[in-house]
Amino acid sequence: MKDSSTRLIHNLKRIKWDMTGNRFMYIQCFLSWIPGLPGIMIRRSVYKSWFKHLGSDTDILPGVLIRNPQCLYVGKKCGLGVGVQIQAAGNVTMEDNVMLGPGVRIWSANHRYQDPYTPISEQGYEFKEVIIEEDTWIGAGAFVMPGAHIGRGSVIAAQSVVGAKKYKQFSILAGNPARVIGSRDNTSPPKGNDQTR
Repeated sequence: MKDSSTRLIHNLKRIKWDMTGNRFMYIQCFLSWIPGLPGIMIRRSVYKSWFKHLGSDTDILPGVLIRNPQCLYVGKKCGLGVGVQIQAAGNVTMEDNVMLGPGVRIWSANHRYQDPYTPISEQGYEFKEVIIEEDTWIGAGAFVMPGAHIGRGSVIAAQSVVGAKKYKQFSILAGNPARVIGSRDNTSPPKGNDQTR
């Protein structure tokens, strides 16, 4: 009898410790599926105190999952679509007017794996900041890897895998791995056309 009561007390202590250390995950579990405008307003109000920064008029739609919210900076008028996942342990910055389509994943941490003689699960993590500059649109199901720096006004096609490098402003990216397939910058004349008169 004493053994089972000791085990119960031990398990209750573990649950309390887990709920204290992962409090945001539990809050998120309850709030993430509230639909419509009430859900957006509740998430905006509650999450603001957990994020590094959460700008005004940012919409967080149902099913968004965020790890390490204290390392996540989100500017104003951003949109996080249904089912977005962000692992912000290495710091993630989203400037103003960034739109994330449904199911976008952004990771700023990854497993170390360099030592072939040590199990990967025992090698720890490496952290690389992700920066998404203002007015960027990332399409549904895209994956942004640790260390990516996406320039202002860029568009990322759905299902693209964006690698750990810096992309120029107004880039249009697509593919796995994502490559620049165009630019939204129309200030320079197309090649081969003489625009001088």
